[in-house]
Amino acid sequence: MPEQEPLRIGILGAARIAPMALVRPARGVPGVRVTAVAARDPARAQRFATRHGIARVHRDYASLLADPDLDAVYNPLPNGLHAEWTIRALEAGKHVLCEKPLASNAEEAKAMVRAAERTGRVLVEAFHWRYHPLATRMREIVDSGELGRVRHVEASFCIPLPIPGDIRYRFDLGGGATMDAGCYAVCIVRHLAAAEPEVVSAQARLASPEVDRWMRAELRFADGRSGRVTCSLFSSSLLRVEARVLGDEGEMRVLNPIAPHLYHRLRVRTRAGRRAERVAGEATYIYQLRAFEGAVREGRRVPTDGAHGVANMVVIDAIYRAAGLRPRGTGAALGTGAASGA
Repeated sequence: MPEQEPLRIGILGAARIAPMALVRPARGVPGVRVTAVAARDPARAQRFATRHGIARVHRDYASLLADPDLDAVYNPLPNGLHAEWTIRALEAGKHVLCEKPLASNAEEAKAMVRAAERTGRVLVEAFHWRYHPLATRMREIVDSGELGRVRHVEASFCIPLPIPGDIRYRFDLGGGATMDAGCYAVCIVRHLAAAEPEVVSAQARLASPEVDRWMRAELRFADGRSGRVTCSLFSSSLLRVEARVLGDEGEMRVLNPIAPHLYHRLRVRTRAGRRAERVAGEATYIYQLRAFEGAVREGRRVPTDGAHGVANMVVIDAIYRAAGLRPRGTGAALGTGAASGA
């Protein structure tokens, strides 16, 4: 793309997350402009466009993808629609910033990556936290050796979302706590461990048949380290957002690694003593949007590309199977497991 031309992005769906994740950050990234939106309800799309100063409203998703004046698409549709509309966007010649989780399951994610490779377009999964300096600092501490040999890595993302009928509780739309919140915890553990885990066991509590409201999974890495992810949308753990790394020489705990620009706390305990750190930075979404622009304009590598999305979905699928539940987007049940409605 010519450097002087803005990266023109259209939004698929007038989603609640879009203003925070894209519209407002774009105002702080000079090379990016949000220029179009489409929604299933044109009136809703028009209201969204008016509220946020977006120039064009398309009557449907297909019309937006056919717009020759768009370079890229932001896809915040329900999880179950990520693969279809991302692939269609890529095939229409658009680069895609797709909300997490990348797809309903690993096979869908692989199809999305193949489409990006086939079309020569950029595909990025919107794990915004990964672009904040705190994510780099956490790994620096682990890699420095001050914690000694790492024995255990874990992450939790538990939030209260007891909304009956919400899309996050619909199996057909790729819902479930592990999809919506657990994908973050899996991503954090993989980042801190710098390796891919095996799922040893998992236990779920259900909101409805096949849809988890709480999940805990025990993990194991090839070098003997253990791991754990815990997530929920509705459980006794109303709010718990943290990461922990335990080594034989010390421990690191991080409160709120997901939205550190709002508030976070990083604490390290070793034999040398204790300390707390704060890592300054802008909003995670601004870093993410700059990285997406750099990938499109200059081919810069990003940490949450399509391959990252596939790897994350492989773990999520394995967690569901270990809990006796179906991965999202699949048919027949895949096991008996330990799921309960407790």
